[in-house]
Amino acid sequence: MSEYFDNRLRPAFEFFPAAVLGGTAVALWQDAQWLLPIMPGVASTMAGIFAALALWRFWQGLKILRYRANLRKLPRYVLDADDIPVSKAKLFLGRGFRWDQRHSQRLIETLDPAKRRWLDPGPLYRAARSMELSAEHRPWLEPLARFTRRDSPWNPLRPLPPVGGNACLHGVGLEDERDVWMDLGDRVAHTLVLGTTRVGKTRLAELLVAQDIRRGETVIVFDPKGDLDLLGRMFAECQRTGRLEQFHVFHLGYPEFSERYNPVGEFGRITEVASRIATQLPSEGNSAAFREFAWRFTNIVSRALVGLGRKPAYADIARYVTHIEPLLIEYHELWFKADGPSDWREAVANIAANVNEKNLPMALRGRDPRAIAMVRFAKERNLYDPVADGLRSAFEYDKTYFDKLTASLLPLLEKLTSGRSGTLLTPVYSDLADKRPVLDWMRVIRQRGVVYVGLDALSDNEVASAVGNSMFADLTSVSGALYKFGDTQGLPDVAGHQRGKVCIHADEFNELVGNEFIPLLNKGGGAGMQITAYTQTASDIEAGIGDAAKAGQISGNLNTLIMMRVKNEETAEFLTTQLPKVRVYTKLAESRTTDDNDPETATDFTSANSDRVTEVEADMLQPADLVQLPKGQAFALLDGGRLYKLRLPLAGADPLLPRGVEDIRAWAQSRYRSTRDG
Repeated sequence: MSEYFDNRLRPAFEFFPAAVLGGTAVALWQDAQWLLPIMPGVASTMAGIFAALALWRFWQGLKILRYRANLRKLPRYVLDADDIPVSKAKLFLGRGFRWDQRHSQRLIETLDPAKRRWLDPGPLYRAARSMELSAEHRPWLEPLARFTRRDSPWNPLRPLPPVGGNACLHGVGLEDERDVWMDLGDRVAHTLVLGTTRVGKTRLAELLVAQDIRRGETVIVFDPKGDLDLLGRMFAECQRTGRLEQFHVFHLGYPEFSERYNPVGEFGRITEVASRIATQLPSEGNSAAFREFAWRFTNIVSRALVGLGRKPAYADIARYVTHIEPLLIEYHELWFKADGPSDWREAVANIAANVNEKNLPMALRGRDPRAIAMVRFAKERNLYDPVADGLRSAFEYDKTYFDKLTASLLPLLEKLTSGRSGTLLTPVYSDLADKRPVLDWMRVIRQRGVVYVGLDALSDNEVASAVGNSMFADLTSVSGALYKFGDTQGLPDVAGHQRGKVCIHADEFNELVGNEFIPLLNKGGGAGMQITAYTQTASDIEAGIGDAAKAGQISGNLNTLIMMRVKNEETAEFLTTQLPKVRVYTKLAESRTTDDNDPETATDFTSANSDRVTEVEADMLQPADLVQLPKGQAFALLDGGRLYKLRLPLAGADPLLPRGVEDIRAWAQSRYRSTRDG
């Protein structure tokens, strides 16, 4: 039973026999002739045996003291950027150990009030801490206090950094700590990272992204906050690996050095354009009907633009949804030139000249006579084209009624096309003066690129969410093409070419999730998509997508779980309910006294004292344990349900980190100039 119930929170009794054995060994060695005058050789042998036993018992006592010290504080774990391990077969997650029944047993023991006194850091630590605090008020104590500071290498009593939480959660297994790796084959099953704010999710993202970049994979990072530290880390890693030419930056907060992106310019089916825009509109109650109308009108405009050989863009859709006549005229001219009768120009001009506004229906009054003439000409000649017919139906709507139907669409398009960020989302391909390249996902994947997407959600959450959702929808479409045709579609085959993995990291995942994300999770693994999603709580997914069943679909496709400190029981149970029960042991001190009423015996009572060990079933982890995790620590469910306790490294030195956003701006602008000149 000692394997499962080692009972380490107790006095280190081992030092007493170690002292006795050691003293005996010294006495036999120093004066063997006096102690054993007949057999001095036996005395020397016995001295060696006693010394070995003393060292063994002393080592056992040290293990008890070290275990108790580990429960109070952990050794500092810092990893310089150059020392991050990288493997072609595995993903490094940090240092830790596999959690089993022994660690659950030890953790329960730390909650025993009778044993918690052994976790007291003692008077020496309290004196050192008092010295550190007093030096702030008494400058003459500064030289002495310098050796007792938290960060002083000369202070053997220095505690953990101010990370909070319960150090026992990692201390119970610190002696088994080793590097923890995750099989890269499991990443296509996708990963979910949960943790409240400021507990180390971004640090974990930096660690994983750095390895993905060094392995030469395609890396795409979505950062709704627009964290410059994460951008700087990616810049440094690309510089370290010689991949700066493959590095792409899209940042709504810094349009001056951001690449441009058309969220609706690339698609597999034309209907995707309308879906990406309509998804951002409200869908509750009566809003659902208006959303469907907005989808239809957006789809009509998109089909016409594609028919004219132009890529759809937010600015064009916003323009033609509100003023459809120019698009109708342009498309009808193209249609009539290709398939219309030879006299269409004269016939249309004649009809336009005879248009009498007084005889027009209310919906057509004030409309362009040439547009009215083209619609009438097509009807009179019994000409039909599906795109032209869609334009006609939108054209014949009453303008006031049409504006009501698109009331929710127009403000969204206005936000997406206004300001400096609007120039990023509506690129003018013919503008040779704008040297910023246009981001294209398929080209990025072919080139094994590295992309940072900063959405600046703190400034405008609605625009950030719309762009993020559109990008995910675009990636879903790209994954479909990769699944069917690979990444060499339209290019000559290259001997030995292998399609690389696409590592997608989505920070603040709840702000990006949408309906288009479900097929990406379900089917993206076959196209090499590996998604790592970071968010605060399990309920964030449901709040983001607005449907419990769809949230369950998403959660069910995120097979690897890494959970840092969380603040609500529901999120903690997302992990604990997946763990098996374990058998734990408790020791109960028992004392009994029995009276003896027999007058013929001299015994008045009998007493008995014993320790009884009982075995009970308990949860391997409690939700409260996850609430008490220190910063930078996590539990991970890997390899089909194996539980690991992790400790993330603190960021060490990295000489390649940019000094600020100015370094990245200078690099980007220099690159754009050289690309344009080349």
